[in-house]
Amino acid sequence: MNELIEKLVKEAGLSEQQAQQAIATIAGFVKDKFPMLGGAVDQIFAAGNKNEE
Repeated sequence: MNELIEKLVKEAGLSEQQAQQAIATIAGFVKDKFPMLGGAVDQIFAAGNKNEE
């Protein structure tokens, strides 16, 4: 997850907090539009958080 945050900070010029909010917004959008992917989205982001700690 940190890799994606760092990429958004560097390439999009976002603050770390803005990058985290953007990721949460995108994850929520995907889950709303594609409910069948909700569990996969949760697992992807949960796995990233566990690996980064």
